[in-house]
Amino acid sequence: QSATLIIRALAVGDVALRDVVRIFVRELGQGLLLGTVLGLMGFAKAVLGGQSVALGAVVGMTLLSVVLFGSVVGSMLPLGLTRVGIDPAIASSPFIASFVDIGGILIYVLIATRMLSGA
Repeated sequence: QSATLIIRALAVGDVALRDVVRIFVRELGQGLLLGTVLGLMGFAKAVLGGQSVALGAVVGMTLLSVVLFGSVVGSMLPLGLTRVGIDPAIASSPFIASFVDIGGILIYVLIATRMLSGA
């Protein structure tokens, strides 16, 4: 959704490449807020559903991290594509979706491995 909003804003002239820092900070804040809420909900659901606190923490941290990653990548990638002269409306939707999905899986595996292995 971040990508769609940024692409639209670029198309109608509401944002420009010079706004990258402002957009990054805004998306970082929104990602942290939404990710924290969803992470807490995921943690509570796991623990109240009978799973261990450790597994609940993995779920919570994964949700926070994936939402944050998706928000930042979704907003920054269209700007990056524009910067290198590629139309973000054509290239970004499947690329962003795939990139965020793969990133989400990697984030989950890294968090689960670290937190559940005791490392």
